[in-house]
Amino acid sequence: VRRHQPEAIVLFSSTNKVYGSMDSVVIEENKSRYFAPDFPSGFDESLPLSFESPYGCSKGAIDQYMLDYHRIFGIRTVVFRHSSIYGTRQFSTFDQGWIGWFVQNALSQALKGAPAFTISGNGKQVRDLLCAPDLVSCYFCAVKNIDLAAGHAFNIGGGIENSFSLLELIGFLEEELKCSLAYDQLPARQSDQKVFVADTTKAARLLNWSPQISREVGVRGMIDWVKTLLV
Repeated sequence: VRRHQPEAIVLFSSTNKVYGSMDSVVIEENKSRYFAPDFPSGFDESLPLSFESPYGCSKGAIDQYMLDYHRIFGIRTVVFRHSSIYGTRQFSTFDQGWIGWFVQNALSQALKGAPAFTISGNGKQVRDLLCAPDLVSCYFCAVKNIDLAAGHAFNIGGGIENSFSLLELIGFLEEELKCSLAYDQLPARQSDQKVFVADTTKAARLLNWSPQISREVGVRGMIDWVKTLLV
């Protein structure tokens, strides 16, 4: 791009994992979730970077290259540090796409009598959910507002109002499917953030973007989509 098309716009999908396990953040817990009392609206881009795990390191390195190519060469780069993205036509696995994965497991139990599934940790881990159409809208807003967006990193997610702990997601699925779900607990994953919720204030200000699809509407759509795979 620098050599052949320096006016091109380069959008990079980074991750909240560039912030590492966030051990310096005070975390409390209640019956169903962890929460960070000092960050009631979620975490903004001032959070210190801490690359942990091969995934976090690889994403983090490119994240920083993107920002540096704007600083040094003026390339119109934008970095999106994503939280949990989900939506129809997402073929989730144990390692990728936790919303779809647990929807799939819940439906397998409710409709087909599948055995208990597993969760990592106690299930109080919290993420904010961003439905795919809102993600697409974010990218187009960045292109439309590139003069303001270029050279910036944005924390992108559904925000605090669209956050779920794993236990809360399971409870929501039990209500929607009118069943009781069985699961076994595995040890917590290394470097797993107990809480990550994106504060999208910067994206609202510079990109004129905010998520529009609620967690309830989005997960119900995911249930309907996954059902078509189990027929």
